[in-house]
Amino acid sequence: MHSRFYVRPNFWAALSFITISFSACNATDSQRAAKVEDTPLITDSVPAKSEPEKPAIDVEDTLSLVKDSVKIVAKHADTTTKDTAVLYTDSISPRYVYLTFDDGPLIGSQAIDSITTAKQVKTNVFLIGMHAEMSKRMYKYYQKYMTNPLIDSYNHSFTHAHNKFSVFYSQPQKAFADFDKNETALQLQHKIVRLPGRNIWYFDARRRVDLESGASTADLLHMNGYKIMGWDVEWKMNGTTGKPLETVSQIYRRMRNRLNNGTTFSKNNVVLLMHDDMFQNRKGQKLLSDLIDSLKLHPNYKFEHLRAYPKN
Repeated sequence: MHSRFYVRPNFWAALSFITISFSACNATDSQRAAKVEDTPLITDSVPAKSEPEKPAIDVEDTLSLVKDSVKIVAKHADTTTKDTAVLYTDSISPRYVYLTFDDGPLIGSQAIDSITTAKQVKTNVFLIGMHAEMSKRMYKYYQKYMTNPLIDSYNHSFTHAHNKFSVFYSQPQKAFADFDKNETALQLQHKIVRLPGRNIWYFDARRRVDLESGASTADLLHMNGYKIMGWDVEWKMNGTTGKPLETVSQIYRRMRNRLNNGTTFSKNNVVLLMHDDMFQNRKGQKLLSDLIDSLKLHPNYKFEHLRAYPKN
């Protein structure tokens, strides 16, 4: 007679199989979780020594027409994958991107010129006459900008207000003369300006002023045929080191969200403000290259010159 506590060998074999299978499932789940991040974008800029950043594109970024609606297909998964598709009512319309760089020529100008050429994208630079006269090296960078057909050069004043903006704009006539001098000194071909330290828009019948201390200068410039350009998104930097303070993913999302929300100054047009000294080293140059590659992945994004702003 068998004891009541006797368990047949087949039972232990089955239990062992279940335990092994459970462990294997857990291992598979961990492996899958580890593969959520994509391979970084490949660029042709100078490679950085630090770890490459995650791609800026997430589940909303690559368009695919499905029947009567437009779906965003998750080809480039980011750290979040909770949404698999998003419908846009106007997602098949073109979106125009304006890359703008202030304060050149500076140390980062040569890299901006090279990356623009390598990526074959239209860019826009706002130049300062005093910087072009600082050295032969800066003048050479200014000449590179002026002779690159992909780059439009615009007016950012001759002195940059000596960084004393309230004093500068308290004398609108002198401020206007500073812009006028810069146009002549740098032989600028387009009457487009950006006011140092001010995010002011003024062209045609459209006007937006962030700080009133620059409004009178903007009025004078507009009366004399200038188009004053602000920006929708700023890629902020450390004022001492010039290091960009946001990742490529963060700045890309801010641009995309402003376009999708219709909160840019002109619908379907987004102007990004950057500064030349953000790209004076290899790490900064890699970030700029990655941002351009991320934007290029979106089929409806087109790079444009500000002289064509806004595009419909």
